[in-house]
Amino acid sequence: MINDAAAPKGYDDDPQEQEEPEHINGWRAFATLSQFLKDDGWYPQQLDEKTIHRVYFAGENGELRCYAQIRVDLEQFLFYVIAPVKAPEHVRPQVAEYITRANYGLRIGNFELDYGDGEVRYKSSIDFEGETLTPTLIKNAMYPAVHTMDFYLPGLLGVMYGNKTPIEAIREIEGDAGR
Repeated sequence: MINDAAAPKGYDDDPQEQEEPEHINGWRAFATLSQFLKDDGWYPQQLDEKTIHRVYFAGENGELRCYAQIRVDLEQFLFYVIAPVKAPEHVRPQVAEYITRANYGLRIGNFELDYGDGEVRYKSSIDFEGETLTPTLIKNAMYPAVHTMDFYLPGLLGVMYGNKTPIEAIREIEGDAGR
């Protein structure tokens, strides 16, 4: 297991909670996620004693670091795709506008910006409380997330470092339909 301080914020599982039998559905989901990641060629790296795997996705526009997590106690699957660079402080308002424009109309998941450190990520999630989390559901949450981040990444970088306005960047990415 790997110690990773960059794991998603605010999601630490209590090791004592992990042994309680009432969370059996959550533990089954974690086993399903672990097996899916191995079988699908993601080369998962479990972080410390947590129910989080770090994986990477090689997109057309860059390599993306991702975190696949099961909240055992809540029976939730969370998948985060992290942008390869953080937004410099002076462009965070423009980045926030860009991701707000990008979010509009997205059907699965959403972009998030941490105003404190400039991290931009894409999140997809499933609440599977009382249901079985299947490999198909996992795949249907993960692949749209990595493809969406990869699709919008050139515009994000254009706003961060290319002196593009959020509207210009969205129009370049989405075409005339850009908002």
